Amino acid sequence: MATAPEEPSLKLGQLRLLLALDALLMEGSVSRAAERMGMGTPAMSRLLGQIREVYGDPIFIRSSRRLIPTPFAESMRQRIRALAAEAEALLRPQERTAANPTVDPASWSGSPVIEAAPLTTRPSVLLEGEPLPESFARKLAAIGKAEDARKRLAKHIATIGAGIGHSRPLTTGEAEDAFSTILDGEADPVQVGALLSLMHFRGETAAELAGFAQAAHAHIGQAELGSLSVDLDWPAYISPKSRRMPWFLQAALLLAQSGCRILLHGNDGGGNTRGSLLSAARAIGIPVCATPTAARDAIAERGIAYIPVAALSSQIHRLLSLYSVLETRSSINSLMPLLNPFGAPASMMGVVRPAYRDLHRDAGVILGRGNMTIFGTSRDAAEATPFRSSTLLRLVGGTAEDLFVSALPEPKAYPLTGMTSLEYWCAVWAGTIRDERATEIIVATAATGLLTFAGGQADRYEACRSRAREIWNARKKSVP
Repeated sequence: MATAPEEPSLKLGQLRLLLALDALLMEGSVSRAAERMGMGTPAMSRLLGQIREVYGDPIFIRSSRRLIPTPFAESMRQRIRALAAEAEALLRPQERTAANPTVDPASWSGSPVIEAAPLTTRPSVLLEGEPLPESFARKLAAIGKAEDARKRLAKHIATIGAGIGHSRPLTTGEAEDAFSTILDGEADPVQVGALLSLMHFRGETAAELAGFAQAAHAHIGQAELGSLSVDLDWPAYISPKSRRMPWFLQAALLLAQSGCRILLHGNDGGGNTRGSLLSAARAIGIPVCATPTAARDAIAERGIAYIPVAALSSQIHRLLSLYSVLETRSSINSLMPLLNPFGAPASMMGVVRPAYRDLHRDAGVILGRGNMTIFGTSRDAAEATPFRSSTLLRLVGGTAEDLFVSALPEPKAYPLTGMTSLEYWCAVWAGTIRDERATEIIVATAATGLLTFAGGQADRYEACRSRAREIWNARKKSVP
């Protein structure tokens, strides 16, 4: 039986998908591609869904800044651009009128005064001499055979930084190899800056963050530290520009008094926050430890410990210090919430930038994390904002779940009168000052910690809030 010819509308639809894919590859953004095509963003999103269905490929990987093409999409970029360019050329109006007849090139030939460079005269999808993706892949393969660590790292830099049509994100394994080279001190300093700057400018992917985390785990010896029996990992890498009081430390101590074993780790980072976490932790009796062994002993005795990242890895600490040199964040800052140095089964983290929250959760899935809660916060630590409606991104038993938390009425803030901010902060814990606003922040943070630690479903949140308030009212208020 003869096959029925395709409907014209189907053919037109397929051509539209290719033009939409070209716009997406050119712009790296659904909204900008929609603007390029003269359509709405929802319509472009639907076309992207159809493209994914046709090819059976994600087509793009989500990053913190833009859409990054998959290797399959990159392999089609040149052919699709050529098709789109030809379509544009065919539809471009031809300026041919009787008053303006066409020119016979042969009758006007002659020698130019100066030969123009190819870039100025030859519009082309591929510049003359530009390597095809296949050639670039062979080049990377040849570099990859080298045993020299710097050459291997150069391969990874070339993979992400060779330009449109010849670059792609690193896989988890590649990112792990690249960061391991840096952590082992085998990278040239120029390579370190190049890799981190390129990755952050383009936007990290979840696979890259997971690879960095795996390299960091191996570097600090997580396999050995994992026997320290920690229930909840609590990263606290505060921005140097932060001026807020660290109420989350009181929430952590509250949970430790209820039987949850907690590891806090962080970096004061300099600026306004230099030494602030250490001072606050010591002020209410949270042990500050200089070695993993000391942290193990403190957690066994007190249920909680704070350890600076410098005590875990001087190399990671030095990489974090690049902030003061570059005056901008790098992929190292993105890594720190995922560090989880003692391999706790649950973790709470604060992530400032909205696009990174999904990335950190996706990276958690790749890393096999069980229970995780990600706060959208104005600081790089897990602290609730109960007076603003918020959505907590979670992993519950390794499964993604969102928890919407409604806003509470905000009590009046208490003024600081006759005392320093640290003295006021300690007085709230000791109960000599009643600050309902601070109390709500502490209780909401502790409630989320209880929910995360237990791996509870969203419907358990209010019960955890009630339990957290009971623990707060019954806390041991003594300070050193």
